[in-house]
Amino acid sequence: MSAFDIFYRQLIELEGYKNVLIGLKNTALIAVFGLLIGMLLGCLIATCKILPKTNKPIKILSGVVDVYVAVFRGTPMVVQLLLIHFVIFPAFGLDISSVAEATLAFGLNSAAYVSEIIRGGILSIDIGQTEAGRALGLNYGQTMIKIVLPQAIKNVIPTLGNEFIALLKETSVVSFIAVVDITKAFQNIANSTYEYIIPYIMLAVVYLVLVLVVTGLIKLIERRLRASDKR
Repeated sequence: MSAFDIFYRQLIELEGYKNVLIGLKNTALIAVFGLLIGMLLGCLIATCKILPKTNKPIKILSGVVDVYVAVFRGTPMVVQLLLIHFVIFPAFGLDISSVAEATLAFGLNSAAYVSEIIRGGILSIDIGQTEAGRALGLNYGQTMIKIVLPQAIKNVIPTLGNEFIALLKETSVVSFIAVVDITKAFQNIANSTYEYIIPYIMLAVVYLVLVLVVTGLIKLIERRLRASDKR
C-alpha cells in the first residue's frame, strides 16, 4: 500500500477528516477573533501612545502601554500561550475552553503589533485633519474616533492583512494547550500511520490555500477602497 493510499484510508475511511474540519474551524476562530481583539485593543493602545502628555496620569498610562507592547513583542507567542493557560488563568481560578484561552492569548499578542501599525497610520494623517475636527467643536476623543482612526485604518489595511496572515500561521502552536488545530489534526494522522510525508505536504498545502484566500480578500478590499476614494 502506497503512502498516499495509507493517508487516504486514514483521512476518509477512518474519518480523520472530522478532526481536520475541527482543526480548520478552531484555526479560523482563533485567527479571526484574535485579530478582532487585537484591532480593538490595538486602537486603544495606539491612541494612548499618541495622547499629548500634558499631565501625570497620561504619562503613567503611556508608560503602562509601552511596557505592554514591549512584553508582548519581546516574548515568544508560545510562551505567552503557556503562561495564560498554566499560570495566569489557574491563579485566578478561571476555567474556560482552551480555544477561548488561545483566542485571548493571540488577541493580546496581536494588539501589541496592531497598536504600532495603527500608531503609524495615525501619524501619517495630516495634522490638519485633527485641527479641522477640533475647529468643528469635537473633543480629542471624538476627533480620533470619527475622523482620524477611520482614515488611519484605511491606510494600513495591507499591513493589517499581513498581521492576519502571520496570526493564521502562528496558530500552529495552540496544540501546546491541547487545542486541535489544522497542524494537530494532520499530525495525528501522521502519528497514526507512521507515514509523515503525505500528511505534512497536505498540511503545507492547506496553509498555503488559506493564505492565498486571505491575500485575495485583502486585495479585493484594497480595490474597493481605492474605487470609493475616486468617487
